[in-house]
Amino acid sequence: MSEGQLDEFTIVSAKIETVLERVDTLPVFPREAEDILSISSRERHKWLKDGRLKSIGTRSVKLRVRTKKVIFHVFDPRHVEDVLDRDLPALWREVDVQEAAENRRRGAARAAATRKERSDPQGARKNSESLTLEGWDAFHKKGLLR
Repeated sequence: MSEGQLDEFTIVSAKIETVLERVDTLPVFPREAEDILSISSRERHKWLKDGRLKSIGTRSVKLRVRTKKVIFHVFDPRHVEDVLDRDLPALWREVDVQEAAENRRRGAARAAATRKERSDPQGARKNSESLTLEGWDAFHKKGLLR
């Protein structure tokens, strides 16, 4: 700008300064959060449901090609910044891997028990009925069992 446009420059720079001051209070949209945190949409949905990633509310948009409104969560920029600074996505991924391994182990044990029961239904029932606990008479005599 030329020196004669100093007043215009001052007005434009003041507008830019007010916009930049408000930028950190604007909500972060889901795609932006995914890009900032380098996470997938599946992770975002899971962590939002778990409460690890906190939403500050929802927004809805009516698109021309759709008959329904699209509703999505928005995030606080300070929370997203905190998650990024503390590298929480890496920690959350480790926790998810451990949970998945534990769930697979539990599922395999449950499946093995089901297979065993199906292969010998009479034997499994007989073993559970013939199981007797020793020492209950002493509890009964002392009046601990009612």
